[in-house]
Amino acid sequence: MKVLWHTIRLLLGLVFIFSGFVKGIDPWGSAFKFTDYFTAWGMESLTPLAFILGILLSATEFITGLALVANVFVTFFSWVALLFMGFFTAITLVVAVSNPVTDCGCFGDALILTNWQTFWKNIVLLAFAVHVFFFRKTYMPARQSLVAVIMSGATVLVFAYLVDYSYKHLPIIDFRPYKIGANIPQGMLIPENAPREVYENTFYYKNKLTGKQERFTQDNYPWQDSLTWEFVSMDSKLIQKGYEPPIQNFTIETPDGEDIRDFFLYDENYTFILVAYDLAKADKSKTEQIKFLSHYALDTGMNFIGLSSTSFDEAEQFVLANEFPFEFFNCDEITLKTIIRSNPGLVLLKNGTIVDKWHYNDIPTVDEFIKQRAYLDKLNLSASGTDEEKDTDR
Repeated sequence: MKVLWHTIRLLLGLVFIFSGFVKGIDPWGSAFKFTDYFTAWGMESLTPLAFILGILLSATEFITGLALVANVFVTFFSWVALLFMGFFTAITLVVAVSNPVTDCGCFGDALILTNWQTFWKNIVLLAFAVHVFFFRKTYMPARQSLVAVIMSGATVLVFAYLVDYSYKHLPIIDFRPYKIGANIPQGMLIPENAPREVYENTFYYKNKLTGKQERFTQDNYPWQDSLTWEFVSMDSKLIQKGYEPPIQNFTIETPDGEDIRDFFLYDENYTFILVAYDLAKADKSKTEQIKFLSHYALDTGMNFIGLSSTSFDEAEQFVLANEFPFEFFNCDEITLKTIIRSNPGLVLLKNGTIVDKWHYNDIPTVDEFIKQRAYLDKLNLSASGTDEEKDTDR
């Protein structure tokens, strides 16, 4: 029984640590998820608290998990784990039934679960928390290990540093489909052998002779017998979800509604994209630096564009006010928040591949980018040479 308790304690603690860590290193992702819930439940007044709640949630999970794994202060943190799992199991049941958002966000972008998968996962973890709680006094150590307490405290400080760094820059680990090295066109493809959506169709026809309405399946509906049957309606029910490409809704839309993304995604030259999901809330501290870099890029034959969900009129005013030499295009707000956790943020593309990304605090100067470009060009030449050697060997 003692071995079982320690095993469950470790498993529960590790799940808490993982959940807290992946949310902690992406603080804005957690804030966006809280915002989604507040919007879905008509609680928009709580949106200003989304960021703080995201930090508190990740810190609570991480510290609780660490205490359980290190077996320190178990009496207190077993209470925290039990109350935490009891509350969120109830919440996830409501979410699974009402389905306000398709992904609960319990593991950030590191592991995507459906709402029902999340609920059943929480049922298991709640059982673990109950077991740890009820036997906490039986198997807890007689004295706290000073080494374990010190190491746990130091780990919490490291975690706090990583959260702060990810807030001021970009997440130290990017689990999203727009991470550096990802190719956007490839991320939008659906493989030929990928599972497709399967629907169950129910047809309702009225008998012209009797006036009675009857129900049919897609295997026996009388679509050819128009003399006897009159079509009334059809219901479709999704019974098998199809493959969804990791990248969806990526557009570069003009004021005329034309999507010109292929022009930039298949360009062999470098393309800068200044991403700002909301120009009214965008940080203005690097405006001059962005202006100098955009002039340099355009003067040397590279592309430089802006991408925002803000209206075109507001975007045009923003461009004129800051004397930018480039144009803003339109894209879905959620997509822009997924691309980069910074408002604004800068993305560098080449042949549709994300070469680099910068938080607004890290946007390079012209001189810094010239040095980086020399390095990137050298890498591309090396890669091209390797490909040519492979073709020759064939």
